[in-house]
Amino acid sequence: MKNIFKTGDIKKYTCKVEADDLVKFRTGHLHSVYSTYAITRDAEWVCRLFVLDIKEVHEEGIGTMVKVIHHAPAKVGTEIIFTGTFISLNKNEVLCSFEAHADNRLIASGETAQKIIAKEKLEQILNKPR
Repeated sequence: MKNIFKTGDIKKYTCKVEADDLVKFRTGHLHSVYSTYAITRDAEWVCRLFVLDIKEVHEEGIGTMVKVIHHAPAKVGTEIIFTGTFISLNKNEVLCSFEAHADNRLIASGETAQKIIAKEKLEQILNKPR
């Protein structure tokens, strides 16, 4: 693991809201807006961009925490700009904050955390009999 970032470093990720990103549950379609769980996925991605630069070839990152505050809706076709901000690397855990904006409006904000561990150890954890 390489500690190459400092507090305040930024990564960006831009996406467009697509039909698969809309609110739907097992009972069916609910709202025609960017779902909180799709925002969560994209927030994890912008923060994972730090992990991809920090981890070594024999390591992998795995999510440990997500906090999302959904501030405003966004419809299909809306461009969303995610900004991930590096907060810290504490032992092997990367902590980041994020904001998502559309048309200069804050859509969502929050934090994510991912731990970086050896791929071999991760495989052992994931394949451990229950």
